[in-house]
Amino acid sequence: MVFASWDLFTDNAYQAALKAGVMDKQQLEPLKDFLETIRPMPAAFEQKWVKRLHPNNLLPGKTKMALAEQIGEDIRQFQKTSGADRLVVIWCGSTETFSSPQPIHQDIKSFEAGLCSNSPDISPSMIYAYAALKLGVPFINGAPHLTVDIPALTNLAVENHIPIAGKDFKSGQTFMKTLLGPGLKLKLLGLNGWFSTNILGNRDGEVLDDPENFKSKEETKSSVLDRCLQPELYPELYKRYYHKVRIEYYPPRGDAKESWDNLDIFGWLGYPMQIKVNFQCRDSILAAPMALDLVLFMDLAQRCPDLAKMGIQEWLSFYFKGPQVAAGLYPEHDVFIQQMKLKNTLRHLRGEDLITHLGLEYYD
Repeated sequence: MVFASWDLFTDNAYQAALKAGVMDKQQLEPLKDFLETIRPMPAAFEQKWVKRLHPNNLLPGKTKMALAEQIGEDIRQFQKTSGADRLVVIWCGSTETFSSPQPIHQDIKSFEAGLCSNSPDISPSMIYAYAALKLGVPFINGAPHLTVDIPALTNLAVENHIPIAGKDFKSGQTFMKTLLGPGLKLKLLGLNGWFSTNILGNRDGEVLDDPENFKSKEETKSSVLDRCLQPELYPELYKRYYHKVRIEYYPPRGDAKESWDNLDIFGWLGYPMQIKVNFQCRDSILAAPMALDLVLFMDLAQRCPDLAKMGIQEWLSFYFKGPQVAAGLYPEHDVFIQQMKLKNTLRHLRGEDLITHLGLEYYD
């Protein structure tokens, strides 16, 4: 595997890793020479989408279409100079401000006209997704904002059999929710309220300290419980539960994020109980293996006609807080069902029997 990146700042990968403080310097030192070769290309940026950052490594361009064309050229040049046979683009950048689909997002003709006219409804991440898809390169969105899940780009991917997936890596607190939520439902324990808060530093925390950027994250963090608990099927247990999500920027913590959850539950005869969870994690240590898995699986999807023709890779929902699915389908958030989808998809590709856990054959 070979790597290239765009970034808002000029630091090479070694310098960026030192500043982030995720890994110890002694762990980074043996990789220094290699990491220093990964120098970020200038990035597409618009201040309205990430107000807290002030970059020093930006692409020039009079229009968003010009930026998309330059990003496309970056991709072509990287493939040429690196000798890479196949490519995947993954967004691991900052969370952009919350936005909803607009008329300009509905079809590719309107979207391209918006690129040429500098539409305020087209974000930098959409520019990257467009540039990748126009070159037939799979695109993954690891952040919670609207990107490749607009109709214009989704349809472009489906029509041209290009794998896409997103959104928002499911790494920490929300992963715990997708473990606990299904457990409550399995035991038919009721839920009165679920309070969640986080403290984190680093650039991620700084960006999410802006309410408009936090709203993008809040949408994906809050959406998982309803699908896990299915209140429409269990109204007496889950119809009226209260769910609150908070993120607080706390610079001293750096990448060592900490989350607290308080669950007010009730059991037989309505008797109240509580569950409290304190997860002291390291965000990037949880997310990095997921990013690598996703790149490898998306490359696999590009090489498998049955997967590529779907465009949307729903079988990768295991990795996301807000899994992208085809229109009319609901996103599955139960992590155990997601894992089964992932395993069975891989077994199907190998021509192996699917996992059913029936166990009937044991008694033949």
